[in-house]
Amino acid sequence: MDFRKYKVPYPIDDRYSRQVAYFSMEFAVHQPLKIYSGGLGFLAGSHMRSAYELRQNLIGIGILWKYGYYDQVRNQDQTLQVTWMEKQYSFLEDTGIKFSITVHEHPVWVKVMYLPPTTFNSAPLFLMTTDIPENDYVSQTITHRLYDANVATKVAQFILLGVGGARLLDEIGFTPDVYHLNEAHAVSAGFYLYRKFNNNLAEVQKRMVFTTHTPEEAGNEKHDIYLCHKMSYFCGLSVDEVRKLTGMPDDQFNHSLAALRFARIANGVSQLHGEVSRDMWSKYDNIAPILSITNAQNWQYWADKALYRFREDGDDVAFDDRKKWMKKRAFEIVADQTGKIFNPNVFTIVWARRFAGYKRAGLIATDEKRFEALLTNAKYPVQIIWAGKPYPLDYPAISEFNHLVHLSKRHKNVAVMIGYELGLSKRLKQAADCWLNNPRVPREASGTSGMTAAMNGAVNFSTNDGWIPEFVHHGNNGFVVPPANYHQMSVQEQDQYDLDQLYDILQKEVLPLYYDDRDTWRQIVKNGMRDVWLQFDSNRMANEYYEMLYQEYHNVEATY
Repeated sequence: MDFRKYKVPYPIDDRYSRQVAYFSMEFAVHQPLKIYSGGLGFLAGSHMRSAYELRQNLIGIGILWKYGYYDQVRNQDQTLQVTWMEKQYSFLEDTGIKFSITVHEHPVWVKVMYLPPTTFNSAPLFLMTTDIPENDYVSQTITHRLYDANVATKVAQFILLGVGGARLLDEIGFTPDVYHLNEAHAVSAGFYLYRKFNNNLAEVQKRMVFTTHTPEEAGNEKHDIYLCHKMSYFCGLSVDEVRKLTGMPDDQFNHSLAALRFARIANGVSQLHGEVSRDMWSKYDNIAPILSITNAQNWQYWADKALYRFREDGDDVAFDDRKKWMKKRAFEIVADQTGKIFNPNVFTIVWARRFAGYKRAGLIATDEKRFEALLTNAKYPVQIIWAGKPYPLDYPAISEFNHLVHLSKRHKNVAVMIGYELGLSKRLKQAADCWLNNPRVPREASGTSGMTAAMNGAVNFSTNDGWIPEFVHHGNNGFVVPPANYHQMSVQEQDQYDLDQLYDILQKEVLPLYYDDRDTWRQIVKNGMRDVWLQFDSNRMANEYYEMLYQEYHNVEATY
């Protein structure tokens, strides 16, 4: 295949004819391709699958991580061990394309690999690597570890994704109408385009759109502007020129702020996150308007089709039998990892996602007396599963994971799993009767794990954050902690309020429904399955990106 004059290799739907390049640090397209860490990747993977289903003129631009994010294994005492294993992918095609970019005032060679659409039913994906013999060892390490902890390496990764990705598009002759930055990691593409278009910012803004996923200013990465300059981040511009161009007078280069000034339009990833983002960035001038396009997940990939079929047929016996079988199959993995035999007839709570402080993985276990009573309740028995990957250098999150491991040793109905990637994620969603989600409001931008849980017959039980306010109708298709005046509470008060509400709803509403009124419980499950398919299939999201973000430049003012 000749990649020098590249076109998307399938017929394009006329509604989606504008050419789009989608830049993302991570893509979770399918389990065998381990180039993702968490929600950002899951979202990007679903977007790529929907772009393929809808026949959109979109390609993905990413990085081929030699060691992935990391491999989650166990120490001798079952606690978390971080390991990095080299990955091999025979299904990727070598494009034959190599080019050099400048990193730290030196040439770094980039090799380009390709994931064909038919391999995993996704839009075409181009992946760059620097791990080739033409580079010295330090340059090779740029593409070794996703989100490398070394600051200089991380900046080099951002240069590769942005500058390298934009250069790659020139190499393959794919001229995007839209450069879509999924988070600000690739904003260096803006400087590449600025130089390409003869230092004309308007030409950059005409083509660039930006999706922000972080509802806190502190979570938007900043780096020393002199370090970025020394690393050749700005494509030859001086520090003074960068300050003038980006409107940042101090010594910290804010990647998200630069993206908001390079983009003609931007979006948050839920209605609530859009509001939070507009408020958060309102003190800055010359930024793009921020819309809301709520995240979604690919129904075709995630949903259990048999469960949906029995729901459509009104066959409750087959529906219940299917869910029980799904639980039993998932519990084989639990038994294999932990030596614990879970019962498919017992109410199963699953908390599984990236481990981060604000997500409060162990919240339900912080009140030891109530937790013990929950686990030993003979009338309403409960099983609990935890899973998820902390960032390998987030020691408080690793400590929380390990605390739960030690806690699980005291209870035969508590399990902590390792290897939380796409494959285990789907199985645990099938295992769940209740998908527990309790981030501190309003710190979760979207949080899509509950969408795919609902697609597998799990009922969402959550604090009222991210996508949840758009989805959950309490007692109808899920359960939600009633929102309070959190901004007037201390962190401790917020945690206590949410914990009290969580136990109250669980013991007075959720468990009695599951055990004493199965018809109503089943209807709640079915309602969640229906509503998530209608509103939160990523085909809806991929369509909205074309309609709201990718439209022609002169239409933006009118649509906003």
